[in-house]
Amino acid sequence: MSNVLAIAAATRTLRNLLMTQMPVLDSDLSDLEVTTQPLDVARKGISKAQLNLYLYQVVYNAAWRNLDMPGRTLAGEAAQPALALNLHYLITAWGRGESDTDAVNHRVLAAAMSTLHDRPVLDGNDIRNALPDNDLANQIERIRCTPLPQSIDEISKLWTAFQTNYRVSSAYEATVVLIDSQGPSRANLPVLRRGAQDQGVFSSVSAAPALTALALPQQQTAARLGDRIVLRGRQLTVTNAMLRFSSLRLDGPVEVAPVPGDAPGSLGVHLADVSQDADAPSRWAPGIYTVALLLRTPGLPAVMSNELPLALAPSISVSPQTAPSGTINLTIDCLPRVRDGQRVFLLFGDQLVSPSGINNPADLHQPTSITFSVADVAKGTYTVRLRVDGADSIPVDFSGSVPAFDTHQQVVVS
Repeated sequence: MSNVLAIAAATRTLRNLLMTQMPVLDSDLSDLEVTTQPLDVARKGISKAQLNLYLYQVVYNAAWRNLDMPGRTLAGEAAQPALALNLHYLITAWGRGESDTDAVNHRVLAAAMSTLHDRPVLDGNDIRNALPDNDLANQIERIRCTPLPQSIDEISKLWTAFQTNYRVSSAYEATVVLIDSQGPSRANLPVLRRGAQDQGVFSSVSAAPALTALALPQQQTAARLGDRIVLRGRQLTVTNAMLRFSSLRLDGPVEVAPVPGDAPGSLGVHLADVSQDADAPSRWAPGIYTVALLLRTPGLPAVMSNELPLALAPSISVSPQTAPSGTINLTIDCLPRVRDGQRVFLLFGDQLVSPSGINNPADLHQPTSITFSVADVAKGTYTVRLRVDGADSIPVDFSGSVPAFDTHQQVVVS
């Protein structure tokens, strides 16, 4: 490939080729001057025979744009492709003086087109001598010049953009210029072993487990620590199995051993609360989880089922539970503990309130303490819910014969 001098080197090579070969084809053009100026200034100060080579457009080469370079990038390696460009040139001819009665401009144009017809591929030595420090001649692809047909409409738009009077011209395309990317490449090391102990690809005739449904106690919308969850599906087993609970808020997934379900095709799992697991406040976080069944059969790769969504609701205590009307300052203790970055709101009756402070004690066994200030509270009894990452605490007491709002999650305003 080539460096950033590639475009300049291609233009200089074409200019040198035309200036050298055109007088050979037509001896009357010994005074020919070949320029590379924009067309609105190309003729200024020149009165002899002239050919102007103007680069008016640079476009991406579609064929090379996303190709890895042969010999540089092998299969499985990643590297930024080269910048592949097609150069569009316009050659325009002038005769001698202001009025060209001998049609020298036609001879100039014919000699230029004949040169590019006979020498369509740029010579490597010509490229090297055209511009110091360029390495365009070393690229893997040769540069070829081909006529670029243009309709009357395209010619009209082109010369309107040049803001000068139209002169008989011909367009050419030089393709392809490959400019080396400076972006980093990545080459992976060879594979030494395939699978554990170089056992190769593992295949199994048995179907992987599949979870189809998740049932929560009392048909709740979310689970709480201390609840028993029932999972239903196919190919479910408790042998060498763990249920994996994953959350973006945790450093790693939580794995809990399942127990046989009450019916075929079901499993049960108990989410230990603080009374059964002292580390539960910091092991879990309220919010949204996915749960999957993971099988680790000795001597075989681990197999994991599909995932089902699960909301883990915070368990809260409210203080104070009685207050005078007006602005009320509440403190909510939350288990499991709230993690940094979690979105926390208080639902006070039908109001949504943002926290005024969140405090996680240094002791990881202690709950998160969250303070709220609720303004303009009228007299009445208000049910309180805490929403963490879209999971609401459950304000319902199911211990009676019929569900009722939990009085421990209510505030009486007098």
